[in-house]
Amino acid sequence: MGDMLKGRVAIVTGAGSGLGRAHVIGMAAQGAHVVVNDIGTTFDGKGTSSNPADQVVKTIEQTGGNAVANYDSVATEEGAKKIIQTAIDSFGRLDILVNNAGIIRGGMVYEVAANDWDAMIKTHLYGTFYCTRHATVNMKEQGYGRIINTSSHNGLGQLSLSTYSAAKEGIVGFSRSVARDMARYGVTCNVIRPIAAWRGAPVKIQEFEEKQPEDVAVLVVYLASESADHINGCVFEVYNGHVGIFEEPPPVKQVLWKDGHFTPEELADIMPQTLTKGRSRETFPNTLPFTLNMESMRKK
Repeated sequence: MGDMLKGRVAIVTGAGSGLGRAHVIGMAAQGAHVVVNDIGTTFDGKGTSSNPADQVVKTIEQTGGNAVANYDSVATEEGAKKIIQTAIDSFGRLDILVNNAGIIRGGMVYEVAANDWDAMIKTHLYGTFYCTRHATVNMKEQGYGRIINTSSHNGLGQLSLSTYSAAKEGIVGFSRSVARDMARYGVTCNVIRPIAAWRGAPVKIQEFEEKQPEDVAVLVVYLASESADHINGCVFEVYNGHVGIFEEPPPVKQVLWKDGHFTPEELADIMPQTLTKGRSRETFPNTLPFTLNMESMRKK
C-alpha cells in the first residue's frame, strides 16, 4: 500500500471493469477511500447489474482498502447527484472525480438512430457534465479537488464512430473550460486519451494486446494526487510505457496571406497546391494510433 492519496476520497464512474476498475483499485492501493460506481451494463449500454461494482469493492476490501459501491447512472442528473452524495455520506467529503463511464455504439453516420445518439451523448458528455457540476460544488467549498476526464483518440475522427467521436471531443473542450473555472479554488481538471484493452473488443486487436488498463491507471493516480497540483487543463495520451501530452492549442500548420480579400476563384487555384495539397475526399491523414473494427462489433 502506498500513501499518495492517503485520506483522500475518490469517485470513479464506470469502475466495474476495464479502465475504471484499474483506476479505483490503483487509488485504493494509494490510500484513498473510493466509491465504485457502475450500473453493470454491457459495453453498448444494455442491461444492468450490481455485480461488477460489488466484485470490485470486494477485491479492494480484501487487500485492506476502503470502498463502497454505487449503482446509479451518470446519464441522468439525479443519478449523478446520488453518486456524488454517496461519497459525502460514506466518507464526509469528495477530493477526486474520475469521469470514466461510457458505452460504445458504432454505425455510419447515415445509419445512426436518434436513440443511439441520445444514449451516447447522455452517457459520455452529459454524464461528465452532471458529475462534474455536482462535484465542483463540494470541491469549491473545501478549496481542493482533482477531476480527470476520459476522452479518446477516436475524438480526432474514426470511421463509423461519429457519435462517439462527438461525445469524446466534447469532453475535451468542456474540460479545458472547467480547468479555467476551478483553478482559483485549488481544483484541477485534466483529460486522458487512453489506449488499453477493453470489454467490448469483439476480436483480438493486436495494438491492444500489451496495453492493459493498469498502465493507464498509473497516470490517473498521479494526476489525482497532491503532487500534480501544477497540472491543469492538459490532455494526455497514455498506454504501457508511454505518456504523452498534446500541444495546446493545436498549432496552425500553414497559412495563406495576401493584401486585401481572397476571392473563391483564387482559393480554388491556390489551395490545392498549398494548404490541401495531397488531400482528397477519400484519403486524409489518420491521426489515430489504432483502428477499431466497428463492422465486426456490429456483427457480433
